[in-house]
Amino acid sequence: MDRASEALVLGVPHGVPKSFRALADHRRVPRTTLQHRSRGRQSIEEKAQSQQYLYPWEEKALAKFVARQDAVGRPVRIKDLGSLAFSLARRREPADRPSKPPGKNWPQGFYKRHPDIKPSKSSPLDWNRYDIFEKVVHWFNVIREVLQDPDVRPENVYNMDETNAMLSKLNSIKVLVSIENKRGYRGTRVKRTTITAIECVSADGRYLNPMVIWPASTHRSNWTTHPTPGWHYAFSDSGYTDSYLSLQWLKLVFDPQTKQRANQKPRVLICDGFKTHETLEIIEFL
Repeated sequence: MDRASEALVLGVPHGVPKSFRALADHRRVPRTTLQHRSRGRQSIEEKAQSQQYLYPWEEKALAKFVARQDAVGRPVRIKDLGSLAFSLARRREPADRPSKPPGKNWPQGFYKRHPDIKPSKSSPLDWNRYDIFEKVVHWFNVIREVLQDPDVRPENVYNMDETNAMLSKLNSIKVLVSIENKRGYRGTRVKRTTITAIECVSADGRYLNPMVIWPASTHRSNWTTHPTPGWHYAFSDSGYTDSYLSLQWLKLVFDPQTKQRANQKPRVLICDGFKTHETLEIIEFL
């Protein structure tokens, strides 16, 4: 290639060296690098990005999600990172979706490419030794950034939680005892059967219809004796919520009762760090 052709390929302005060798000396880069770029060859960094499981903007979004989860006190487990990446990649067009999650060594490369996050061991600590005040202040500082978004309106900010009610609790009875007897209880077998209600309230005071979870293996028609329009009933062996029921609550209760009111504005759902609220299926639905 002569100098005229080289200058034409590079499109260099007037006054800049007009050959690959002279331009390489001027820019202090290898001459072969300029030749490869002029012929459309990718750089090592670009080639590495094209071979990565996630696109650069997808990795950036995942790193931001990991940092946010840590900020609110619910750090992502390293073993779950591959599933999150797979869930993110499945949102692409069908022809561009991967057929399986990334390899077992992918998380290590991921956090090496993002120096703002790092692996760490999370050891259990007794609540009596836990500095809860500092954590609560930090959590409110994090959530304040979300609530200050002008698109986030009070009527679209919700808080959900579970509450339990005990069934078959024995009443106290009046008995005669010795004057020296200071015990206020008696030994007996109590079947502690509980039911759970998932409740949700918005920042402007509006409440959603609840989901009531009964301790049973099948649905029973005699669970209610009075009409409760709009209420949802579910069951589990323990009478408490699990990952499946948490997802069903989102699909059958939260989304239908808040979507129209939001009018395509973002909705914020605040919940505790219970593991059933953070499954892959729930993240995909959101």
